[in-house]
Amino acid sequence: MRVLNLVTNTDARFFQEQLRVLREQGVMGETLSPPGRHRVQEAARRSPTDYLRFFPTVFRNALGEYDLIHANYGLTAPMALTQPRLPVVLSLWGSDLLGEYGWLSKQCARHCDAVIVMSEEMASELDGPCYVIPHGVNHSRFEPRPKRDARDAVGWSRGAKYVLFPYPPSREVKNFPRAERVVNAAANRVSGRVELQSVYGVPHAEMATYYNAADALLLPSKSEGSPNSVKEAMACNLPVVTTDVGDVRDRLSGVSPSHVCDSDDELVAGLVDVLSDPRRSNGREKTRDVSLERMGERIRAVYETVL
Repeated sequence: MRVLNLVTNTDARFFQEQLRVLREQGVMGETLSPPGRHRVQEAARRSPTDYLRFFPTVFRNALGEYDLIHANYGLTAPMALTQPRLPVVLSLWGSDLLGEYGWLSKQCARHCDAVIVMSEEMASELDGPCYVIPHGVNHSRFEPRPKRDARDAVGWSRGAKYVLFPYPPSREVKNFPRAERVVNAAANRVSGRVELQSVYGVPHAEMATYYNAADALLLPSKSEGSPNSVKEAMACNLPVVTTDVGDVRDRLSGVSPSHVCDSDDELVAGLVDVLSDPRRSNGREKTRDVSLERMGERIRAVYETVL
């Protein structure tokens, strides 16, 4: 099977994992992205002209020997739909449906041959059928390890308490100011030194060490689809304190300690619970159904259904 992939961010870790696991299952192809640079950490973004210039590139490449076209992220869907030859599968990641350009994703979804979303919350935003397939987690990379060894590896003190925020502070949707506010309030209610650590820009393989070095993952996001950081933290048995976004409530059902919260007070109380008595969770056993291999099998099944 040969697939032409369209994506806004070729460096997205979960997209790279998706391509790898699909290759292992016999799905080959090429990846195209719009001209210009995708800048996660900067205010500048691609211009409308960049996306207009992408239309003829996609049209020309769609004439090649492909079986279907997979538009990853809603902003690539218009280009996929203007070529007349290949069936179109659209994957929506979260912000492309729940954010500023959600109207465009919804319009395009009506004309695609299949739509994949990350959570039931996202599915409820669409007025047509779709497949709920959350991004998978690499269990061989993200696994529990001794906290002491992990802290030595990243240079953190063995005696402090660390709250992990695995995103750049500039990612507005992740809400770093709220993370600071919550951690400062929690620090006043527990003994010992408490630090908020924003970790980003490190190789993906190294993130597992940070999950194992931390005492809690804090996700105060405004919106999400199926956040990979939560699943990766769970695979490392790191307790999670999060706002009620995306699929996290279902994902964390039965995981202890973990806290899914609606207010700052609840986020603070959740952190206080975890930091007052630092301990690991039982999250790993709850992530078996979101392995990379299972994700690949389900995406390939969508391809086969479309074809």
